[in-house]
Amino acid sequence: MKAIDINADLGEGFGPWRMGDDEAMLHVVSSANIACGFHAGDPGIIRRITARAAGLGVALGAHPSLPDLVGFGRRAMAVTSEQVHDMVLYQVAAVAAFARLAGSTLRHVKPHGALYNMAAMDLPLAHAIAAAVRDFDPRLMLYGLAGSRLLEAGRQVGLTVVSEVFADRGYRADGTLVPRAEPGALLHDPELVSVRAVAMVRDGGVASVEGVWVPLDVETICVHGDSPGAVGLATALRAALVTAGFAVLAPGA
Repeated sequence: MKAIDINADLGEGFGPWRMGDDEAMLHVVSSANIACGFHAGDPGIIRRITARAAGLGVALGAHPSLPDLVGFGRRAMAVTSEQVHDMVLYQVAAVAAFARLAGSTLRHVKPHGALYNMAAMDLPLAHAIAAAVRDFDPRLMLYGLAGSRLLEAGRQVGLTVVSEVFADRGYRADGTLVPRAEPGALLHDPELVSVRAVAMVRDGGVASVEGVWVPLDVETICVHGDSPGAVGLATALRAALVTAGFAVLAPGA
């Protein structure tokens, strides 16, 4: 039986502000990417979501980003490789400390938003992220967009990489995601997303918005916790995968 991971970006609130239903999502996903404070998240939120995820046996991951609270980490910034290395190392260490407090360990790192998209195309920046993960703990897995420079960089520094796809996002012919501001970027229908997820795993690819087949190595599927109806979508997606004969498990579980 082929195993597939379902991950979600969680803990993306700040102070009294909350985004998404983290508690419900933790009962659906097998891996949680926890916001580290640069685009969302604060010490209290990180502590609570890490403890809850650990208690439910959900694999813990750090979700570092560019320092952009106002833009939710979705705006590209002019940053050097050294700056990226240091900010990723800083954020990963923070979540790892709370994982330890919860009696668990950090399992993976997945960049957020603009940092993730920049690293998909920019090899030096991707190397900075991969090096930061390796420097903190070479046993950590690095999640990245299927076919991206980030996965290439992770392999080059000796990390275990996990190839990620998005059942609720549109793809371009080059394998990158359609920008959120463009038509076809986001899919919200749970049935459509579920059918698409099963097809992506079964067929190893997806049709782009241009109608071109994009081959994909599918090891983990992201469901965005901040999307409308995210819990219902994730629940439907998981049920569809199980019905199709796939096991839902975190990498290495």
